[in-house]
Amino acid sequence: MKSFIRHISYYLPEKTLSNADLIREFPHLVDEEIIKMTGVKSRHISAPGQIGSDLAFECAEKLFREHPVKKEEIDFFLFCTEGLDYKGPSSACILQHRIGLPKTCGAMDIPFGCTGFVYGLSAAKAFVESGQAKNVLLLTTDVPSKVIHPADHELRVIFGDAGAATLISASESDSTIGNFVFGTDGSGEKNLIVRYSGSREAATIEYLQKNSEVGGMPYGTMEMKGTEIFMFALKVVPKMVNELLAKENLNLDEIDLFVFHQANAYLLEILRKKLKIEKHKFIIDMENTGNTVSASIPIALKNAMDAGRAVKGMRIMICGFGIGYSWAGTILTL
Repeated sequence: MKSFIRHISYYLPEKTLSNADLIREFPHLVDEEIIKMTGVKSRHISAPGQIGSDLAFECAEKLFREHPVKKEEIDFFLFCTEGLDYKGPSSACILQHRIGLPKTCGAMDIPFGCTGFVYGLSAAKAFVESGQAKNVLLLTTDVPSKVIHPADHELRVIFGDAGAATLISASESDSTIGNFVFGTDGSGEKNLIVRYSGSREAATIEYLQKNSEVGGMPYGTMEMKGTEIFMFALKVVPKMVNELLAKENLNLDEIDLFVFHQANAYLLEILRKKLKIEKHKFIIDMENTGNTVSASIPIALKNAMDAGRAVKGMRIMICGFGIGYSWAGTILTL
């Protein structure tokens, strides 16, 4: 039995934060420089109190509205986010009830960031191809704006909030999800981290008081060492691409489209040139969304489908990389 991506829908919060908005707060910023370095003109920001599971609910409802699939068809549900509702119970269990998925449906959290969509896709493929499920709903949502300090313009220009819903089903055609390549290097944990957000480093009274003028930052505060993340990506992504090609016995020219995690347009363009990928085969799609963490690949893939850049029969390489450090990729056949 094979598996394939059957449908994708995504949800963007109503509020937007444009470069012009940021420049009003930080007059030293220059619009052209923001676009050159990040590829972002605007990003969506979740409403106060709107967290990852709220975006997950919205994109799930949108998928069921937009596509001919019923909730009772879902056998398993995976929820990927770095912003879970509670330490317990599982946010996936809460969402199963909220969305109205059947009680016979399995539900599981995947607390993951930039590589989360690819990890979720690998789990969905395993459930389907082992015969344990026919239809797996994968929701990937993140609200990085909740953990970025308002004064941190370097992070605010990059990240946006979003959610994506992907339905993975058993395939009776040539459409497939291929083999996967995974990688992990936990030595990079502190180069991209959300501090004061968990059991190892909980928010203290002193921390909350220090940030009282900006609401306390109760979800934690993101810290990123950009140069280290940049060098990490340049090191592992080309190697991952070559490992994927070797695993599937393919050449670079036999891949029709490349959809990488939309981390940063400047970084993506350097990776494209380093790998010698033709420009028309490479997706950079973050102008109006920013880096949406685990939702970035499905959003870019859906937009490519809608624009006719990703069509049936194409081989598409998807690669996630980032916080952890972690990286993973696979090759889809639409």
